[in-house]
Amino acid sequence: MILNKQGFDLWADGYDQTVQLSEENNQYPFAGYKAILNKIFNEVMENPASTVLDIGFGTGVLTAKLYEHGHPISGFDFSSNMIAIAKGKMPQANLIEWDLTKGLPPALLQQQYDAIISTYALHHFTDEQKGEYISQLLQHLTPNGKILIGDVAFETREQLEKCRYDSRGYWDDDEFYFVHEELKSLLQDICQLTFYPLSHCGGVFVISGLPKDPA
Repeated sequence: MILNKQGFDLWADGYDQTVQLSEENNQYPFAGYKAILNKIFNEVMENPASTVLDIGFGTGVLTAKLYEHGHPISGFDFSSNMIAIAKGKMPQANLIEWDLTKGLPPALLQQQYDAIISTYALHHFTDEQKGEYISQLLQHLTPNGKILIGDVAFETREQLEKCRYDSRGYWDDDEFYFVHEELKSLLQDICQLTFYPLSHCGGVFVISGLPKDPA
């Protein structure tokens, strides 16, 4: 899946309003959007001043709130227009223009984070690519760190198919949505994974490394 950078740049100014409309109508894809962002916000806030890496931060809706509460923020996005909006909200944050499909930017590879967050960005990856990406991100967590992913997501494949049918007039066939039971099976040997469904088509994954065996 090649991301259309131009399309996202054009959408930057109206992005937040578009999300709001979908959420208020409880429609795919953004039903539960605020609950999803709140869940991630509260998870990060459990650890005061924890370091945060935001993957595909968009206009900085969530990260700016964490920034205001004293969390050091790094992040990357491929839309220069969205980065400009986010920088206006977070002037001291380390925000980089980077293609998500190329892994982490070299400038961030030497660092570890207390929280790695991503909202509505990783559905551009196939399920196999998601697994590879998450396994890479696990290497960049502090010992008690966690990955927090909020996105269009379902407990089962059947729930996804029902939503696809109910939303058939505007379903996006170019995106690959999370299915909890499939992702858990894919990653069970490398991490702990919990899913919190927060609407009929969205939720939050909380992912952490496996406990270390005592020596």
